[in-house]
Amino acid sequence: MVISSPGDLVFDDVFLELREVLEDTPVFVKLEGFSLSGSIKVKSALRMVERLELEGRLSPGNALIESSSGNLGLALAMVCASKGYPFICVSDPNISPQTAKLIEAYGARLMLVNQRDRNGGFLGSRIELIERLLDEDPQLVWTNQYGNINNVEAHYLSTAPAILRQFAQPDYVFVGAGTTGTLGGVSRYLRQHSPRTRIVAVDSVGSVTFGQPSGPRHIPGLGTSQAPAIREYSRYDQLLMVPEAQALHMCHSLARRGILLGGSSGTVLAGVRQLAQQIEPGACVVAIAPDLGDRYVDTVYNPEWVTRHYPDFYSTAPSRPAAIAV
Repeated sequence: MVISSPGDLVFDDVFLELREVLEDTPVFVKLEGFSLSGSIKVKSALRMVERLELEGRLSPGNALIESSSGNLGLALAMVCASKGYPFICVSDPNISPQTAKLIEAYGARLMLVNQRDRNGGFLGSRIELIERLLDEDPQLVWTNQYGNINNVEAHYLSTAPAILRQFAQPDYVFVGAGTTGTLGGVSRYLRQHSPRTRIVAVDSVGSVTFGQPSGPRHIPGLGTSQAPAIREYSRYDQLLMVPEAQALHMCHSLARRGILLGGSSGTVLAGVRQLAQQIEPGACVVAIAPDLGDRYVDTVYNPEWVTRHYPDFYSTAPSRPAAIAV
């Protein structure tokens, strides 16, 4: 393989047959962590930046800004570095220390907000800072992953077709809900091209994206403290709200079997296990794993961090998350 740009290193066809989650049925995990920036977010980053360029809203002389808990910020840092645009990533204390260092390694500026928003998270505060900076600098351009249809289109055009190329009509597809770009794009495509597929959305307890009560969250990736506008494109048959401790147990369990996944991926697979009694043996089950676990060695896989946020984690058995039928 010879490539001409870092953006060419996007892999959309890697699936891991995982037998550790369900007793009688394999789960085909779509591994998104092998692309250059290490997560599914590189597809959204490329699509949003390229559309801004085509529309004439982004050109030499402009700088880009975005709010991110980590993965999109890293993907945009890489894309902007390759294209020559200055980039500002606005994040918060939940960002992985390793991801923060990687963002800065690409030459981006990282700004952290410490004031929580009215729902107890940081998203509202991050967006408020971006809006102030946009008012101060007319050359600054906001990709706005929370309201940008191209965040959805990226997965309608790539992630979902890749699933159906491998599995013509999957019975279940589990998709995590962060900005809901992946969920919106995948669900719209599957509704059109594989309508019998049951779409299961997976979110974190404490996230307000779909009208659930707000609460503390520590694992970046899934969940929001301010519902994103693009959630209106999401279509699903069932919504799961997974406690973060359950996601951690899944991550640690798989790591002991040689499979190191990120916190978002652990949450999605914890959702699969929650529905184990509803999934018939032999069903075709696909789960999207947004990233791998190497960026989480200072958090999800760090005993000190885990104990600080979940004091009973190492002494309690996993509890089952709640399922919400819609």
